[in-house]
Amino acid sequence: MRIFKFGGASVKSPDAVRNLARVLQHEGIENTLVVISAMGKMTNAFERLIKAYVDGSDDLNEALQAIKDFHTFMMDGLFDKNDEIYNKVTYLFGELAGRMAINTSKDYNYIYDQLVGFGELLSTTIVSAYLANIGVDNKWLDVREYVKTDSNYRDAKINWELTEKIIKEKVDTSKLNITQGFLGNNGEYTTTLGREGSDYTAGIFAYCLNADSVTIWKDVQGVLNADPRVFEDTELLRNISYTEAIEMAFYGASVIHPKTIQPLEQKQIPLSVRSFEDLNLEGTAVTGSAKGIEPEIPCYIVKKNQTLVSVSAKDFSFMVEDNISAVFKKLHDYKLKVNLIQNSAISFSVCIEDKFNNFDKFYNDLKSSFNMKSYKDVTLYTVRHFNDQAIESIKSKGRAIIRQINTETAQLVIQEKT
Repeated sequence: MRIFKFGGASVKSPDAVRNLARVLQHEGIENTLVVISAMGKMTNAFERLIKAYVDGSDDLNEALQAIKDFHTFMMDGLFDKNDEIYNKVTYLFGELAGRMAINTSKDYNYIYDQLVGFGELLSTTIVSAYLANIGVDNKWLDVREYVKTDSNYRDAKINWELTEKIIKEKVDTSKLNITQGFLGNNGEYTTTLGREGSDYTAGIFAYCLNADSVTIWKDVQGVLNADPRVFEDTELLRNISYTEAIEMAFYGASVIHPKTIQPLEQKQIPLSVRSFEDLNLEGTAVTGSAKGIEPEIPCYIVKKNQTLVSVSAKDFSFMVEDNISAVFKKLHDYKLKVNLIQNSAISFSVCIEDKFNNFDKFYNDLKSSFNMKSYKDVTLYTVRHFNDQAIESIKSKGRAIIRQINTETAQLVIQEKT
């Protein structure tokens, strides 16, 4: 059993979908389950739609029409005008409109999860139909019937026991199965597994089906030591250990989703990251037999749009367990993801990611009890296996507000030059 995962870049155009079919025909389709993301930048487009819907904005119809136009463009490039796919997609858009019409909730996270997943449903419906039209027999699965979660919308936790039971009983592993990434279900409503959660979906199915391998197909040759959009000179990492992959994912490496590795490591399922453009390249292997990374070179991880906040006691007393625990409780309450911690005798600093737009509430909640200082829109650079040259290259990008270095990892919070 093999699990393939294709991200948005692999289905961003009609030619890209044709190429996905080429990959499957080259690799073989037997005993394969394929996880597919929303097409191109459609998750971003759905987020704009959701914002307009929640805000009651006049931009709602324009945002919806842009999504419809894109999927019509995709279908026009892949199907005859009288193909049944047009009716299927029209039905999905009708369901989307119905969800918006009947919703009475004011909870943004709940609304987000009920609407954003239509990107994946549209994507997989179109790809599945195209494959069938060219003679690649496949079965379309609604992932929400298989992946069961709690009700923590936008970052749902897996009910592993129930999910594994359903997947083992209901998935016909002898066929080519097509399903969505990112989505789950809490027994009543759609949930999502966190941004970029399609990799995690692949890991979930691999674990539950005792798969032989997982392959993530990308528009790069494999896992690089840095994001080529940020750094000019990058190098392929041929082998990565599970431990190293988890470390890199923890610090924010975008090639592999942070939650993906754990279920694979538990059953020693190898993960490959390969290029869907050049099928002759071996890409990167992530396995239990690898040690660290090969080659062992500095690896750069960049997290932009971060907020650095420093907290100190108003009476100039030490920042110790009781007041630090109070700060951490508030960070948890406001769903602020901590990416760096630095503590001194009288101050406590954290670099955080505010994906739920709660920082201002957090700040206002604490400022009556603590002295607060914040820096918004800073960039967190993490360098694994650093050397002096790597550190200097990061420092040249702006003013280092915080530097933190241990044996294997250096982290710098930078106010970048404008």
